[in-house]
Amino acid sequence: MKTLAELQAIREKMQSQVNLRAEDHNHIRVVVGMATCGIAAGARPVLNTLAQEVQTRGLTDKISVTQTGCIGLCQYEPIVEVMEPGKDKVTYVKMNADKAVEIVERHLIGGHVVEKYTMSAAGLK
Repeated sequence: MKTLAELQAIREKMQSQVNLRAEDHNHIRVVVGMATCGIAAGARPVLNTLAQEVQTRGLTDKISVTQTGCIGLCQYEPIVEVMEPGKDKVTYVKMNADKAVEIVERHLIGGHVVEKYTMSAAGLK
């Protein structure tokens, strides 16, 4: 169990990592499903990794990483949605921290959707 001060420090750290400028339509929005099903499936390390990678690589002025509640596809959690202005939403399923790093490198920086982790690869499209 953590003290209130420790929890507040963690919260402040995460808020500095997670860019909450989702209303800026020039940003790429990365949204991680953090309902109980997502958390149980391992969404927290995915969110932390995405936020850390975006911050470490100096991309916070271009990419917003946020969390949401239930996305509605519990069996495919952890789910990450990438929304780029002027493009179709890309939904990544069954994510983990390693896959999250790959998404940052190949999709968010390189501009190439990592098809093997998408909903279409899982047979849902």
